[in-house]
Amino acid sequence: MCIPDILKSRRFLPLFVTQFLGAFNDNVFKNALVMLITYKAASEAGGNAQLLVTLAAGLFILPYLLFSATAGQLADKYDRAAIARIVKIAEIALMAVAAAGFYTHSVYLLLGVLFCMGVHSTFFGPIKYALLPQHLHENELLAGNAYVEAGTFLAILIGTISGGLLIMHPEGAHLITVAIMVIAALGYISSRYIPRADAPSPDLRINWNLVQETWRIIQHDRKNPRVWRCIMGISWFWLVGATFLSQFPTYAKDVLHADETVVTMFLVAFSLGIGAGSLLCNVLLKGKVSSAYAPWAAFGITLFTIDLFFASSAVVMAGEGIMNVSLFLAHAANWRILLDLCGVAICGGVFVVPLYAIIQHDSEPQSRARTIASNNIINALFMVAAAIGTVAMLDASFTVPEVFLTMAVLNVPVALYTMRIRRNQSAS
Repeated sequence: MCIPDILKSRRFLPLFVTQFLGAFNDNVFKNALVMLITYKAASEAGGNAQLLVTLAAGLFILPYLLFSATAGQLADKYDRAAIARIVKIAEIALMAVAAAGFYTHSVYLLLGVLFCMGVHSTFFGPIKYALLPQHLHENELLAGNAYVEAGTFLAILIGTISGGLLIMHPEGAHLITVAIMVIAALGYISSRYIPRADAPSPDLRINWNLVQETWRIIQHDRKNPRVWRCIMGISWFWLVGATFLSQFPTYAKDVLHADETVVTMFLVAFSLGIGAGSLLCNVLLKGKVSSAYAPWAAFGITLFTIDLFFASSAVVMAGEGIMNVSLFLAHAANWRILLDLCGVAICGGVFVVPLYAIIQHDSEPQSRARTIASNNIINALFMVAAAIGTVAMLDASFTVPEVFLTMAVLNVPVALYTMRIRRNQSAS
């Protein structure tokens, strides 16, 4: 098997491994906590499980809104590789606290750790994406983003499944503690091999006013139309992705009358599809930083989602019972749903990877991390909007397929919007 040169290079491999392990540990911890709340600890803590799970999701996203501006400034002012190692040391400390929470079934201690893990991810995000153009050649930038995106969704998939399986084992507290501590330690070790990355703005004065600096960096990025349009496109990708992922359990249970094994199958298909689309994008563009295929990928998301809407009403049920994966896949008509979800995900990967590469390529080197931070802020806002919008639609008696159809319709102007990125590129 031929391993691409970029995956063998110290300029990329340690960062890739560090990012993969970080996303993996985030999701092992998050899903273990969700399962603990849902099946064990909520009743013992006297809390409502659904409310606590919703609170957990919000606590992880909140730091992106609060601290991204500060994270971006630090990543522009100091050696990014050194900051990465500091962040990974903090992860080890947080996992030690999490271990105490899992052993004592302390939901509120674990929620506190979850918030801090959100802070950890907030500070690593600008480093990760700002390091790529600093260490990679221009013709490697698209491939680097493709591997990072594919690796991230694979880590999310494996971490989500592993976290649930480990915590539900009779020795769950012990197993999950060993897992998160080992992963965090490996993440720190891999970060030690990230090459030095000299600060592009060592004289930058840090503005600790979170609101003021957040507003300032967003306004700064709006002055670069191509970068801003990419930020909006990426944020829309996360809105659509968050909507699909959050609705898989309800879609399987209420629409398809299927069990949790079908939900897991959808999660696997969606995650692998985005990974495949990310790698496909690099093949299509042959390493060129271009948004040529992004609008067509966006139209593909719409077409596959519309077909998913119609396929949902043509599903073959398992009599009066609940379908598992075997029963679901036993009927050819049901494969249409799976293929539509894979199609949406593959198109999503082709859509989002070049937009990340364009942001890195076109942003000013001395403020690149702050531009990435601005992107993370808008991403978080769109994900919050996805949650609010979905709740509003469901409260208005929309079915889950109708929620998906609404996303498909709203996605059309996004596809047209991304065509303007391509025109700008042609003009330049």
